[in-house]
Amino acid sequence: MHDYHIHSNFSTDSQMSMEAACEKAIDIGLTDIAFTDHVDFDYPNFDDSFMIDYHEYRIALQKVREKYQDKLTIAFGVEIGLQPHVHQETLNLLNEHPFDFIILSTHVIDHLDMHVGDFCAGKTREQSYERYLKEVYDSVSSFDKYSVYGHLDLIRRYGGYTDNFFRPGEFDDLLNSILKKIIESGHGIEINTSGFRYGLGTPMPTLDILKKYKELGGELITIGSDAHSPEYIGHGFDYALDMLRCAGFRYIANFKQLNPIYVPID
Repeated sequence: MHDYHIHSNFSTDSQMSMEAACEKAIDIGLTDIAFTDHVDFDYPNFDDSFMIDYHEYRIALQKVREKYQDKLTIAFGVEIGLQPHVHQETLNLLNEHPFDFIILSTHVIDHLDMHVGDFCAGKTREQSYERYLKEVYDSVSSFDKYSVYGHLDLIRRYGGYTDNFFRPGEFDDLLNSILKKIIESGHGIEINTSGFRYGLGTPMPTLDILKKYKELGGELITIGSDAHSPEYIGHGFDYALDMLRCAGFRYIANFKQLNPIYVPID
């Protein structure tokens, strides 16, 4: 089993060492992990905090790869928080390093931070959700260097809305357009189990969106915990795998040099 979304202390919002992550992964029987530390150019109110010293990073990565080489395969990944005005800086960084795996995500919209509530402030649920989905569509339409799109319905975490699920038929045109664009461009999505620890009750995306992705022809999917501390590595994976089976998936993917490797779920 694999956990393809882990944040070490090279991410500003994590204190977990790479070694601690590897020890936990091995302890729970994982065979593959990807460190996907944050890179968010021009993150509001954080200056360069969501940037990485890749010289130090690659030294640390090589150390754990050597230490655990007989027990764990460790991918060199990154989670990119994309904004329209930082495409070139982002592309330059991605071309500069030999990444195995790239998660593309949306964390900031209109220079408003989703995490601290700035983006949803003053908006209805419908306004927030629609604007978020339009931003995701613009990202997958204009940026091509990524492996999977991260936590596709992340907007459900924010805004404090009582009804955080997408209702049947709601935003179908936008969701279908996003998923078709991802599929047609040869990319995939992830199932992200951090929804459990943030009170959503399900991974991200929901089963309905997973089914929609599969029905539209989507096959490429990874599984990740989005762990920022050891206790969440692999968390909720049994539930997530059942969701994937229910949606009709038979394989999950890991990556090497940006190429997917499909592994049977069962």
